Amino acid sequence: MSGKLTSLALLVGLFTTSAIAIPLPAKPPESVALREIVSGVNGDNTITWRLWAPSAKAVEVVTGGTPESYVSHPMTKDARGVWSLTSEVMKPNLYEYFFNVDGFRTPDTGSGMPKPQRQVNTSLILVPGSVLDIRNVPHGEIHTLTYRSTALKRERQLHVWVPPGAEKSSEPLPVLYFYHGFGDSAWSALTQVRVPQIMDNLLAEGKIVPMLVVIPDTETDAEGIIPEDVPPAERRKGFYPRNALAADKELTTDIIPLIAQRYAVKDEAEGRALAGLSQGGYQTLVSGMRHLDTFAWLGIFSGVTTESVPDFRVSARLDKPKSINNQLRNFTLVTGDKDIVTGRDMVGLKAQLDKKGIKHDWHTYPDLGHEMDVWRPAYIDFVQKLFR
Repeated sequence: MSGKLTSLALLVGLFTTSAIAIPLPAKPPESVALREIVSGVNGDNTITWRLWAPSAKAVEVVTGGTPESYVSHPMTKDARGVWSLTSEVMKPNLYEYFFNVDGFRTPDTGSGMPKPQRQVNTSLILVPGSVLDIRNVPHGEIHTLTYRSTALKRERQLHVWVPPGAEKSSEPLPVLYFYHGFGDSAWSALTQVRVPQIMDNLLAEGKIVPMLVVIPDTETDAEGIIPEDVPPAERRKGFYPRNALAADKELTTDIIPLIAQRYAVKDEAEGRALAGLSQGGYQTLVSGMRHLDTFAWLGIFSGVTTESVPDFRVSARLDKPKSINNQLRNFTLVTGDKDIVTGRDMVGLKAQLDKKGIKHDWHTYPDLGHEMDVWRPAYIDFVQKLFR
C-alpha cells in the first residue's frame, strides 16, 4: 500500500510541476473593450487583424487559401500586448487567414467565423458589398436532415437549401447535389461557399430558377476510408477511388430517395444537377458518368479526375461521346490557371473531351490556384445555367 501511495504522490507531483512550469495565459485587461483586441472590418473596407498575445515574440497574419497563395504579413505589438495590422482597402469578398505565432499556426481566437474543416486551422472574414452578403431579400431555409445510410451502415447528416415560398408551391422543384472538397465538411458549403446567401440573392434578382441545393458530406468515413488515416501522398492511389465508390452508392441508394421522399422534386434527369469542387469534383465525375441517365447538368470545379485517379466505368462512358452529348444539357469544367493541385487533372480531362468530341463549357480563372476564389464564382455562374 505504501508503494502505491508513493507512486501516486510522484504522479501528482509531476502534474503539479508541469502545471506550474507553464502559466495559464493572461487575460486581457477588463478596462479594454473587446473590439480593441479582436479582428474586424473597418468602414473603409480595410481589415484590422488583432491578436491578444502579450508573451509572443513574433506574430504574422497569413492570408490566402492554399500554400502556394499564402502571404505572411508581420504584425506589431502595442504596450497592452495586442498585435495588429491594418490592410489596404479590400474588395468585397470572404477572405481566409490564420496567425503564425512563434511558428505555431492558429485560427483567430477572437473571431466568430472559423472555416469549417475536419481540423480547424483557418478563420474567415467578410468584407461586405457583394452577392455573399445577407441582404434584405426573401430568404430560403437551411434544413439539416439526419438519416440512416444503408450504404454506409451508419447515421449521417446533410444540408438542404430550400427556396423561399417552396412550401406554398405545388410545382416540383429541380435539385442540385453539391459536394465539398477534401478536408472540409458539409458546413463549408454553407459558411465559406456562402450557398444560402448566393442562392437568396440570385433568386431575388431573377438570375436563377427555384431549386433545392442538397449538400452531402463528401467524406464517407467508411471502414478503411478515413481521411486522417491516409498520408497525403497516398490519397490518389487508394483513398479517393474507394471513398468515391462509397459516396456514389450512398448518393444513389440513400440520398436521392431521401430527398424524393422528403420534398416535392422532379424525378427525371432534366431536374437533377450534380457539381463539386476539388475532391467533390471527382465525386461529380464518378457519379455523373456512372449514372449518366440520372443527371442532365454536371459541374466539375478544380476536380481530381481520372487523369490521376482512374475509374474504368468513367473511362468506358467517356468512350461513348454521343450518349453524353445527348444526355447532358451542360457539362462545365473550371480551373485556376495556376492550380498545382488538380490543374493537370482538369487540363487532361478537357483534352479527353476535346479528342472525343464531348461538348463542354471550359473556363479558367487567371492567376488563381486551388482556391475558393475560383470555386465560388464558378458556383455562381453554374447555378445560373441550371434548369432553364
